Amino acid sequence: MTRWTHPLEQGERRFLHPGPLRWLRALGWALALFFLIALASLSTGEALGKALPKTSGAAQLAANIVAVLVGLGVYALAVRLAEGRWPSEIAWRPALPQLVAGLLIGVAMFAAVMAIMAVFGLYDIRALGAAPAWIAIGKAVQSGVIEEIMIRAILLRLTWRAFGPWVAFAISAALFGFGHLPNPNATVFAAIAIALEAGIMLGAFYALTGRVWMSIGVHAAWNFTQGYLFGAAVSGGDFGPAMATSTARPGFPEWLTGGAFGPEASLPALVVCTAIGLGVTWMAWRAGQFARPPAV
Repeated sequence: MTRWTHPLEQGERRFLHPGPLRWLRALGWALALFFLIALASLSTGEALGKALPKTSGAAQLAANIVAVLVGLGVYALAVRLAEGRWPSEIAWRPALPQLVAGLLIGVAMFAAVMAIMAVFGLYDIRALGAAPAWIAIGKAVQSGVIEEIMIRAILLRLTWRAFGPWVAFAISAALFGFGHLPNPNATVFAAIAIALEAGIMLGAFYALTGRVWMSIGVHAAWNFTQGYLFGAAVSGGDFGPAMATSTARPGFPEWLTGGAFGPEASLPALVVCTAIGLGVTWMAWRAGQFARPPAV
């Protein structure tokens, strides 16, 4: 085991103690914890966003950061009370190096996808110059942290507790992908692409490290690079002011470019991210993360 790899704790005590119907208790706890974090974090962010000046990007970023801290705090407290442990998956000591590594990986992956798009003439990319980054940073931070807590630290971890790693990967990836269907311009192909490329890849980083920080870094950096640096649609939505604008050229099928939904629904993104996800999954398997008994 390296300093980057920590046993993935699934929960062994109190509500998740060994015994009859532990799989059912794990699923029930996953649902309760999922909605608890969603309610605590998203309602905090919405309330602060309305209370603080909407014209101030810094104030809106502060609202996003507070919402994230509330989500992390509620998660830590709930796990402590219900599972009898302090959650190592959000331990602070390894946070900085793993976040930085994830940020660099996320930027590099999306840049690689857009380089492929540009080389094959699939996208028009036009620089706009400097632009305020407050909104983009806030959205990237909130989506990166809260979605990774909800999907990886809760759904993946607790379905892993219930059914084992491979079923957990399939369920969490599918829910992550098809959870994007209500977004603007979403298609079934977009949902499948996100499930395969991001659902597997982000889950793999979590499985490899036993922490959510690298997954958070990759997720946040991908969204920020996509929405702010390149100015492309992010899951069908607008990420605010950007340094460039990137749009799919007409005449190409949506499955190839992502269309109005954004590049994450494109074939290049599917190939690049799924390949990396499978590679990291293999690394986690070689490190014994799938065979190792849960840490106590």
